[in-house]
Amino acid sequence: MSVYTLPELPYDYSALAPVISPEIIELHHDKHHAAYVKGANDTLEQLAEARDKETWGSINGLEKNLAFHLSGHILHSIYWHNMTGDGGGEPLAADGVGDLADAIAESFGSFAGFKAQLTKAAATTQGSGWGVLAYEPLSGRLIVEQIYDHQGNVGQGSTPILVFDAWEHAFYLQYKNQKVDFIDAMWAVVNWQDVARRYEAAKSRTDTLLLAP
Repeated sequence: MSVYTLPELPYDYSALAPVISPEIIELHHDKHHAAYVKGANDTLEQLAEARDKETWGSINGLEKNLAFHLSGHILHSIYWHNMTGDGGGEPLAADGVGDLADAIAESFGSFAGFKAQLTKAAATTQGSGWGVLAYEPLSGRLIVEQIYDHQGNVGQGSTPILVFDAWEHAFYLQYKNQKVDFIDAMWAVVNWQDVARRYEAAKSRTDTLLLAP
């Protein structure tokens, strides 16, 4: 079976400066993200060993570890593509992302309302966590989710399309303990083209939730 691999960055280490320094990008991707990939693969091996030996004493910890590392891998894989040195502003129909702009306005009342909610969700995570814009398939609307570590406060079946990493390793070397300043700066590098592609892909998936009739 396939194992998880660390994806290459879609840009060089300096592409997001001055919002995010090259040193942070290198450490964040090459060390932290790589550790989640290794952790997910190692945990799969440990689960296979537990099945073979029928030793289930550590099952709770292993399942938690798999969710933690796999979620970290997935969220970071989205995170890198959610950003670009040519990003920022807000999604506009003139830029070919009008459907996303309309969905944000419909779901949150305005772009300003959405921006304020996602900023607060990311900046007020207790300890390590994420602020996430997700497509919720049951209602067909966009929602903001607050994730602690890599799990929690997440609607089942929702698809993340824009993620703000609020772990200290994402900003501390540059912003010290000013998480709010980092989240505010992040809006200058949002890749709305990527977010719009993820939104359209999430909408196009049918029967993703097998609900009782």
